[in-house]
Amino acid sequence: MNTLLHITNGDSAGERLAKAGLPGEILVWRDVLYDGPRNPGWPTDGTLHARAEFLSHATVGGLSERALFEELRHQYDTLANMTPDQGVVLWFDACLFDQAMLAHILTCLQCKGVANVELLCVDAFPGIEPFHGLGQLQADQLAALYKNRQPVTDEAFRFAETVDKAFATQDQDLFAELIKMSDAPLPWVPAAVARWQEEQPNAVTGLGKLESLALAAIREGCATPKKVFSFVSAADTPPQFWGDTTLWAKINGLADRVPPLVQIEGPANRLPQWGGDVSLDDFSILALPAD
Repeated sequence: MNTLLHITNGDSAGERLAKAGLPGEILVWRDVLYDGPRNPGWPTDGTLHARAEFLSHATVGGLSERALFEELRHQYDTLANMTPDQGVVLWFDACLFDQAMLAHILTCLQCKGVANVELLCVDAFPGIEPFHGLGQLQADQLAALYKNRQPVTDEAFRFAETVDKAFATQDQDLFAELIKMSDAPLPWVPAAVARWQEEQPNAVTGLGKLESLALAAIREGCATPKKVFSFVSAADTPPQFWGDTTLWAKINGLADRVPPLVQIEGPANRLPQWGGDVSLDDFSILALPAD
């Protein structure tokens, strides 16, 4: 194994990092660590199977449980097999998705005694507005950021453990404490946690923010998945933590509610994810009358 490991989120960021001419290997971490069943810190086979089941359900079976379990196991095996002379560079965004992942990976690295860890967390880049994440950058732009990496401190490792526990257990009291922090060792965490709290069901509508935005788009006449995506992307506040997979799951959830809030028409009664034999262009989405 190479002496340096770069870890990031997102295939596009991983592919461009591989082209950036930096030393070391690339690991793209794949998991939605702010949601779903898991335990804090290093997982067991049981929790990995539970996560594989959760993620397969979220993608409407677009990814099989077996493939997901094998991918998750590979990620953790990569960390477990690291040698003492290896270093890690973490490339992450300031959004909810990445901050939950960052906290978990730091916690897992600490579990395995990996201390030579540097962090590049990017919340802006000159000339890119709005900036949502590393996936927007080209290989040369990523290479230019490399000099900005900073060592992860012992305080940040300890804080990451607290954040990972909060997301794993969905501890509302701990979330409230994190949101109030003004000098967090990982400074992007409080805003990320606050954004996750906006995803909790509203007391009146029963919908989280992303569901509400998707429903508003459909009621405004956005009748195709791509039009809904454009509407919601413009309406949400940067940094955007979600991608098409998450949004399609939210739209499918609106159709699954009792009574349903939207109707999906096309080759299937739910939006497909991760490829398949049908195209998203063949689907339309209609808002149903509210009770």
